[in-house]
Amino acid sequence: MAKRELKFGIQNGLNVARAGYTEERILTACMLADKTGYDSIFYMDHTNVPQWRKAIVLDPWVMLSAIAAVTKHAELGTCVTDALRRHPSNIALAAITLDRISGGRAILGIGAGEAQNLKEFCIPFVKPVSKWEEQIELIHTLYESDPDNLVDYKGKFYELQSACLQAPSIRKPRIPTYMAAGGKRTLALTGKLGDGWLPIGYTPELFEDHRAQIKTAMDKSGRSDEDKERFQWALDIDVYFSEDAEMSWAKMKEAVKVSLFKPEILRVHNLKEIEGFDFRKYFTEYSMSDSDWIIRMREAATKLPDLVARSSTAIGTPDDVIPTFERFMKAGVNHFVIRFWGKEYLGSIDKFANHVMPYLREQAAK
Repeated sequence: MAKRELKFGIQNGLNVARAGYTEERILTACMLADKTGYDSIFYMDHTNVPQWRKAIVLDPWVMLSAIAAVTKHAELGTCVTDALRRHPSNIALAAITLDRISGGRAILGIGAGEAQNLKEFCIPFVKPVSKWEEQIELIHTLYESDPDNLVDYKGKFYELQSACLQAPSIRKPRIPTYMAAGGKRTLALTGKLGDGWLPIGYTPELFEDHRAQIKTAMDKSGRSDEDKERFQWALDIDVYFSEDAEMSWAKMKEAVKVSLFKPEILRVHNLKEIEGFDFRKYFTEYSMSDSDWIIRMREAATKLPDLVARSSTAIGTPDDVIPTFERFMKAGVNHFVIRFWGKEYLGSIDKFANHVMPYLREQAAK
């Protein structure tokens, strides 16, 4: 079997929101990434980020359209949009529009949503996974529609009656759907419906475990060998360049542990002694109006062992960060979506492109 292409992208997410970067600076960063060989550019989709009240949070579809206008090569995607704030027809048309104006470079990154984007806007956070499944099915159905091919769909939450969109995508067979999944049911849906998987907050061991679950679901769903070969095993990963890795880790380890803290981490790493945090309530209640939950999460997450948490994040000099990427490559990642942290955002994009990407691509090609 031929070697899989190794891809690298940048994520304009909490890193740029927290720093309060202007739209101009974000566009400059994306132009730099496009020119220096990155394969993709992603933009987060949040209504707000309660933990950082001074952050600037922008609409991803509008920003990706602006990014499309100033880039030529990189794929462009949401990381990730959610399945509850928009009707699936709106998401499908937005993805098609992005694909057309970018010359066939769109990716739809989509997840089931979370309370922090919904609660104050009185959008019900009810049956999110079931709605997510129907959304993806409906979006894929609409991709195949046109005035001569009207489509119907009947679900518990969404319905189409002789519907169509009137703008075909450039990408074939369709715009890739990267699914953000981390539970048994959502991982199974990713294997059934997804063209890629894009998780965040993972150790290599958890990535291996969940990748195996997705592959099992692919087999059960009867996915073709071509589908399996095309599937993208992506990962949203944090990188913090520093001349003193230990000092930098001390500064950021609390945030890393919060990002990493989830039931599946405790299971895979056999951390039974720190179980007990109510993850369900955290994901359904944490919001701008109930930000105390982040304090509770921080308190619980500090119990994660440093060795486990640090394996999820690349910190230090270019030479220091390479082993982290190599371990994830062994776990099956073939598309890294990088959130660069620190004051030198543009410098980090350039440093990684010049000192890390070439080496890792060479290793992947062996």
